[in-house]
Amino acid sequence: QVQLVESGGGLVQAGGSLRLSCAASGRTLSNYAMAWFRRAPGKEREFVAAKGWIGAITKYADSVKGRFTISRDNAKNTLYLQMNSLKPEDTAVYYCAAAPTVYLGTNSDLYDSWGQGTQVTVSS
Repeated sequence: QVQLVESGGGLVQAGGSLRLSCAASGRTLSNYAMAWFRRAPGKEREFVAAKGWIGAITKYADSVKGRFTISRDNAKNTLYLQMNSLKPEDTAVYYCAAAPTVYLGTNSDLYDSWGQGTQVTVSS
C-alpha cells in the first residue's frame, strides 16, 4: 500500500480558493491512479477528481468541473487539488486515495490506500 498524508484544508468564504496537498510514499507510483474523494456531514463519500500518476488524463465529478483542478508533482511525490469558486456545498472532509491501476475509477472500492482526510469548510 501507499502512505498518503493530506494537508491544506481550512475555513474559507464562499467564492474563495484552497489548495489541498497529498504527500505519497511507500511505493513507486508510476502505475497508480490517484484520486480525491470527499464526505460531507450526513452524506456518503463521493468522488471528486482522479488522475493517473503518469499521463495527462483527468476525470472530475460534474459538481466540481470548471472549479477544481487535480495535478501532481512527480518530483515531490505529491498530488494536489486546486479548488476555486468554493461553495458552501463543498464543505466536507477531503480524502486522497490511491489505486494500483491505470484506470481512473470513480468508485471508492477501487482504491486501497487512503489518507486521514483534511477538513474543508466554506462559509456563506
